[in-house]
Order: sequence, then C-alpha cells, then structure tokens
Amino acid sequence: MITLAIVFGLYNPADTVMKETTIDEVVVSSFANPGSKAVRKGRLASIDEHIRALNKVDVVRRGSYAWEPVVNGMQTERLSTTIDGMKIFYACTDRMDPVTSYVESGNLQRISLDGGLDGNPQATGNIGGSIDLKLRKVGFSAQPSEYNLSAGYESNGNLFVTGADAAFSSSRFYSNFGAYYRGAGNYRAGGEEVEYSQFHKFNAFVNVGFQPRLDHIFEGTVIFDRAFDVGYPALTMDVKDATGFITSLSFRRENIGSILNRWETKAYYNHILHNMDDTTRPDVVIHMDMPGRSKTAGLYSLLEGTLGGNRYQLNYDVYYNTLFADMTMYVSGAKPMYMLTWPDVHTFNTGFSFTDDLALGEHHNLRLSAKLSWQHRHICNDEGFKALTIYFPQASSSDSQLSGRIAASYAYEIRGWRFTLGTGYGSRTPTVTEAYGYFLNNTFDLYDYIGNPHLRNEKAAEANLSVEWKGRTVEVKAETDAFFFSDYIIGLPDSRLSAMTIGAAGVKVYQNLRSACIVNSTLSLVLHPIASLSVDNRLVYSYGKENTGSRLPLIAPLTYNGNVRYSYKSLTAGLGVRMAARNSNYSEKYGETSTPGYAVWNVDFDYRLLLGRVLVDLRLGAENIFNRYYSTYSDWNHIPQKGRNVYFNTVFRF
Repeated sequence: MITLAIVFGLYNPADTVMKETTIDEVVVSSFANPGSKAVRKGRLASIDEHIRALNKVDVVRRGSYAWEPVVNGMQTERLSTTIDGMKIFYACTDRMDPVTSYVESGNLQRISLDGGLDGNPQATGNIGGSIDLKLRKVGFSAQPSEYNLSAGYESNGNLFVTGADAAFSSSRFYSNFGAYYRGAGNYRAGGEEVEYSQFHKFNAFVNVGFQPRLDHIFEGTVIFDRAFDVGYPALTMDVKDATGFITSLSFRRENIGSILNRWETKAYYNHILHNMDDTTRPDVVIHMDMPGRSKTAGLYSLLEGTLGGNRYQLNYDVYYNTLFADMTMYVSGAKPMYMLTWPDVHTFNTGFSFTDDLALGEHHNLRLSAKLSWQHRHICNDEGFKALTIYFPQASSSDSQLSGRIAASYAYEIRGWRFTLGTGYGSRTPTVTEAYGYFLNNTFDLYDYIGNPHLRNEKAAEANLSVEWKGRTVEVKAETDAFFFSDYIIGLPDSRLSAMTIGAAGVKVYQNLRSACIVNSTLSLVLHPIASLSVDNRLVYSYGKENTGSRLPLIAPLTYNGNVRYSYKSLTAGLGVRMAARNSNYSEKYGETSTPGYAVWNVDFDYRLLLGRVLVDLRLGAENIFNRYYSTYSDWNHIPQKGRNVYFNTVFRF
C-alpha cells in the first residue's frame, strides 16, 4: 500500500520505515515540509479530516462533529480502532462518539491504517481494517524545550480553534502536555442554515517518560476530553455532553539483543460517558434521555525481534469492557417510562498475535500474520436479560466464543515495479448492539432494531492484488481488495414485532445472511513534472452485494480526487477537486435513496516564516469555492455538506 505522509514538522523516519510498505499512514507533527502531501488545514485540522486523508477511508457524517470512519466500505463493527494500542469502546448506541473523537490533533503523532485482515497486533475483529492513533511523545534527548500556540477560524459556522502545548526533554525525562478547544455554531449549506450542527469540544493531555537506565523506559499518558452542546442534524437527538478519561502506564525495553530487539508492556484504563437528549428540539411528542457508559481496562505485551531475514512481532493482549445504556421517556401527565438498551454487558477478551516480515531475496518479500482470540460475555442486569428473553426464550445470560484471523501477502519488486498478492481469512464476534441491543431506533431506515444472542460469528475471506510502477516523474498504482463473507450480520425486518418508536416503519432483528461480498478498486496516478510541482489523481470504485442480489448499504459510488500542489521557497499552494458520480446503485432494501453526483473545488496556501527564534506557519484556504449544495452517499439522511468555507489558521513554535 501507499504510505501517505502528512507531515507538520520534523519527524524521525525510523518511526515508520519498518512497515512503510504495508501500512497507510498520516504523520502529524509540528510543521509541514515544503512539497509534502498534507491535509489542507495543517495541524489544526480535526481528527476527522486527518482520518479521511487515509487511503481506502471514508466517513459516515451525522453532523459536523465526530464522524464515523469507514474502511474498505465497512463501518465500526468490522473495524478495530485503538489509541496507542489501547482498546476503547464508544458509549453511544447511535455511534455518535467514535473512538477517534477522543483525541485532539495537537496530541497526535501519526495515524496508521492496516487495510483488511492484516491488522495491527492489538486489533480484534478487523475484517475491514484497523486504525491506530499514535500519540505525540516528544521522546528523550530532543530539544530541551518547545512551546506551540495555535489559533484558527473558519467562516462557515464561525468555527474557532485555539490551543497551546509545551514539551520538555532531557536524556532521562520528557514531557509534553497541552489543551485545545474547538467550537462552532450552525453551518450553512448553499446559503441555507443547517440547524443543530453546532458543537463544542475541550481536550487536555499529558504524556511523560522516564528513563532510569539507558533503554529502560517508563511512559504514562492521561487524556481528558469533553464535548458538549453537540448537535446532530441527521438524528432526532443531540448530545448534552460526552466525556472521555483515558490513561495508560507502560514499560519498554529497547535494544535487548540480536534476536529480541524490543519489549513493551502497557496497562491502560478508560472511562467514557455519553448523554443524549432532545430537550433543545421543538415539537417533540415524547422527550427522552439516553445516557450510555463504557469502561475498559486492558493490557498488552509486545515483543519485536529479528532472526536472519525474519522481522517478527509477538503480542499478547487482554481487556475487560462493560457497556451500559438506558432510556427514560417523559410522557406528559404520566409517569416516566424506562428501558434498558444495552443491558450492562461485561466482555472479557484475550488473544495472541504473530507477524513475520520475511525477506526471501533481493526482490521477494513475504508477510505472514495471525491472531486467535477468546471472548466471554455476560449480561449483568437481570431486568435487561429478562426483556431480551421475551423475544429469545432460549437465550443465555453468558456465552463464550473464539475468533481469529490469518493473512499472507507476497511482494515482488524489480526496476521500479512492485507486484503484491495477498489473501486472508478471519472472523468476528457480534457486537453488543448486534447481540443484545434492545429497541434501538435507526433514523437511516426508520426501523427499531433488536439484537440476537443466537448470532453466529461473521466470517470473511479476503483477496487483494496491486501493481505499482515508480519512475522519476511518474507513479502509477492499481489495486483491488475483495471480501467474501459468510454468515454476514445485518438487520432484517420481522413482521411479527411492533415498533416502539413513534413513526418507525417496523422492527428489524439482526440475522446472519448466507453470504455477501464487497469489492474496492483504486487507480492512482502521481506526476512530478518538476521538483516543486506534484499532481495527484485517485479514482475509486466500490461494489457490495448480498446473496439475494440486493445491494449492501453505504457503498461508495465512483469517486475521483485530484490535487495539484506547487512549492516555491516557503510558500506552498494547492488546488483540489473531489468528484463523485450519481449513486445509482443504492440499497433500497436497507433504506438508501439515490444521491446526485457532484464536484467540489478547494484551494489553499501555506507560508512559513522565521521571526527571530519563532517559527510561524500561516494557512489560508477556501473549501467548496463555488458554494455547491450537495450530500455524499454516506451523509446520514442526506444532510448537506458545508457550503463555501474560508479558513485561516496559524501556529507559533517557540
């Protein structure tokens, strides 16, 4: 795969070189190198914007905050998302708080993506892929001190971003810490205000390291993140507040020996609280509150080494998670009604993984990876369990399951050509929502959903092929990934059941389909006619069907992305276009409707200057220059994207 490096400052190439050929990465630091590929807004771009820069990644957007990543046409349940290897689970039954929403760009070093079944060591259930957000840690023997002040403004929605961070480093100790705020009002789309699209977010972080002896390293991390008054125009409810507390402590031993190079063990704990309500919405027939909470404690121990032509990793990980969500409905003139939607489900999961990168000769490379996990779940709320047994009388309050994955890829390189062929097979256990969710309303297809505790594990076989050629001024790559599912999990209507939500079309129960397939193909062309000029082009086609012949939902239409970037001394200018064909192959069975095609143009400028000992990065740009009113295939309920948006941001580095 192509490594996409978005670089906002100096970084150590040794951090990425070992996996450069297999992992897509966005690398985030302090300032952009001239001519490098970059998110237009630089360091002050949101995590969502950094995520969307990755190859094979799109997002489901329910508002202007906390977009849900989609990899290879697959959403959260088929992905693994971690923060520095830590397992974290969202606390919202409507997936309004993906894991990526609890990190701020100022605390991010890079984002790594493994597409498909060849996941990172801590990944579990990653049929579509795995995303790991690597936190920014200044490290030992860096600059003795560093200070950054950041500020940004966007005209559409009056979005403000402010933040400050500092770093201190010596041969035995380092620390970097900071705080950031983002806030916006309602944005406008083609001249129309999109109500309930406001948000506010505060994030503070501390990373510390201590080295009592050379190559014996202790590290700790604390993150506090709170979003409040977050509107979701695509949904019937908003978020009063979403609070995350994330912490970890690790020990790392470097340069141990020739066979065993590195050993890292990390223990972590995180606590997520999420409160939905509809008190700000007018004309609500029945007001309701929907709080949820997620707690996860875990540990992983990773060994890395080399032996001959083998570069290997051995990893053991374990985590314990609890998920609880309920709903209180307030009926005028009557007592409130109460219902559990996640019945306090406790999950214990443990697994072993192995990865080996083997050099077979000057031109041949082989990569092998595998993981086996065991999971035990238990419903700890009797009231919630008894409600579920109304529909599944034979259900048990606990169950245990095995899941795993195995993948292999072969690469042949010669005279600028690179041929890659890969395959894999894996399974995932049903999510808590799929197994135990209780009358969860989906505003996308207007159905209430009930989990199914009798679901079988979903299985998938993957095949991928890529051909790449790199010349002095031209790079061309064609690649295809295909996933063939058995026991595919999706919600299907049950006419025997009656909906609980007013206006719902009916009730769907999660079921196993016999089979389904998803195929993604990409053609990219990069031109460097002169050293200071680059032209990037990417064309993507996706396809998804189930065994009945019906289309799968949220599969992208034909899309094209093009960018031209020119650098002159300290100035970089860019012009880009994002285009999509009409989404005519939509899934009517699962509530989709067609979306028209569109073309959206953007322009940006980046200028760096040195004022005494202060390095300043200035960015100015405009998105959706022609104020096009449009929605993408993955905009929930076709909420429109932002109209014309002019932005300016600056970062001062002392």
